[in-house]
Amino acid sequence: MKSFTDLFIRRPVLATVVSLIILIAGLQAIRSLNVRQYPLSETATITVTTVYVGASADLVRGFVTQPIERSIAAADGIDYMESASKLGLSTITVHLRLNYDSKSAPKWTRSATTCRPRRKFPR
Repeated sequence: MKSFTDLFIRRPVLATVVSLIILIAGLQAIRSLNVRQYPLSETATITVTTVYVGASADLVRGFVTQPIERSIAAADGIDYMESASKLGLSTITVHLRLNYDSKSAPKWTRSATTCRPRRKFPR
């Protein structure tokens, strides 16, 4: 019994035509298929920077960074926070959860950093 492949070995032109038909059908399928792009994903970060002139890093951490961290940590949608306190400077970076509403995040961050911890700041 002759195998299917013997037909293409004996007739190379037929093999070439079938290969071209498969290639053209594949190219047509690539053009006509709808490809779903990557899903919309938004990751947002908010950075809060404060300056306390002349204060050491420990003083900034204790009197500025920690009260702000506590007030921000009470908000919804936070994935994690990072903070750094240097000589006279405090930087807090808040990373929000994936696809969290980043338009409302600056509002609650602003209210959390101005209202709650302000009475605890040194004067």
